[in-house]
Amino acid sequence: MGVAPLTERDLMKQVTITDVRAFVLEQTGSGGDYHDREKGHWLVDTLIANPMSSYPEYKQSRTSFGINVMKSIVVEVEASDGTVGISAGQGGVPACYMIEKHFKRFLIGQDVHKLNKFWDQMYRASRYYGGKGIPLWAISAVDIALWDLLGLLRQEPVYQMIGGATRDQIELYCTGIRPDIAQQAGFIGGKMPLAHGPSDRREGLKANVKQFQEMRERVGPDFLLMADCWMALDLSYAVELAYALRDLDLYWLEEVLLPDDFDGHKLLKDRVPWMRWTTGEHEYTRYGFRKLIESRSVDILQPDVMWCGGLTELLRISSMAAAYDIPVVPHGSGAYSYHFVVTQPHCPFCEYLNTSPDCKSFPPVFGNMFTNEQAPVNGTIFPSDEPGWGLKLNRDHLNLIRPFNEEI
Repeated sequence: MGVAPLTERDLMKQVTITDVRAFVLEQTGSGGDYHDREKGHWLVDTLIANPMSSYPEYKQSRTSFGINVMKSIVVEVEASDGTVGISAGQGGVPACYMIEKHFKRFLIGQDVHKLNKFWDQMYRASRYYGGKGIPLWAISAVDIALWDLLGLLRQEPVYQMIGGATRDQIELYCTGIRPDIAQQAGFIGGKMPLAHGPSDRREGLKANVKQFQEMRERVGPDFLLMADCWMALDLSYAVELAYALRDLDLYWLEEVLLPDDFDGHKLLKDRVPWMRWTTGEHEYTRYGFRKLIESRSVDILQPDVMWCGGLTELLRISSMAAAYDIPVVPHGSGAYSYHFVVTQPHCPFCEYLNTSPDCKSFPPVFGNMFTNEQAPVNGTIFPSDEPGWGLKLNRDHLNLIRPFNEEI
């Protein structure tokens, strides 16, 4: 009796991971570090309230305090059949070190399907020095590359692998300094950065109100208008700001407090229940989001898939939020967020981070990092049907440096 031929499923089981490579992107204007931009770009040289605004020497530009020092990274995970999954990320040389010197050992020689196991081992093994920040950026980059690899092997887009589309298109709001131009381009809303924080006192508060009054006059009453406060405020100022802006009907106030101030978020919701409060961009893993969710301190959660732990962890965070009927609107991350949002009924729309210098055009989020990254059309988008994330690295135009290349 002959031996039955191997099925495609059997062959997939035999595919293992043979290499993990981490590169630093040594150029500005492209990649996963949103803030690594050329001088004069709105993301770095617009007056934006931030946790360092109380120091005059670091107030005018966020690059002055080093917001762009971490650098973009690219991660490649190669399988035994030669297939390579890729991801964009952030964290520069430190993240590359963690990936190549620490996390790589958990992947080499392993079945490509074991994403939950890989995530758990990377997280537990780095817990003594991690939990937030760069270690989670590194884990996120590896996880995103693994999802790309699995999609390429299965010849399926990521959104199909996690449940399939729940709608025909994704509506987008645009983050930048020109919501009025975003409105003309078909976006459903626009989010502007707040210019002044508590250290600017009454004059700063008046300037903030004037900024949003003028934009509301431009876009009219029905366009969604939001304010990004980027961790710059304290509780009393946030309450005062909310009341000062009440007549302008802002859709939300975002990230007004430092992410660790769980009690502050609860007090904020208690004191100003009529305002939508959002946060999560700088929070990490389901453990960080759990208290925000259980206390119902915020109205909308905004995890970033490239920071919070990758898609594997974002799906867990999203499931927790869904159990409490809390919407999830991910922060940034371009195609990685689009593949996620289109599958989630409780994600009403998605953010498009405008990476053009003056917000007068709407380029792909990652610049020229990929040859085929999609840009919004009439303020909407649908994720690529190409396998994995559907992104092809633009190698000929990228200066990629691999700082660590040693066998473990």
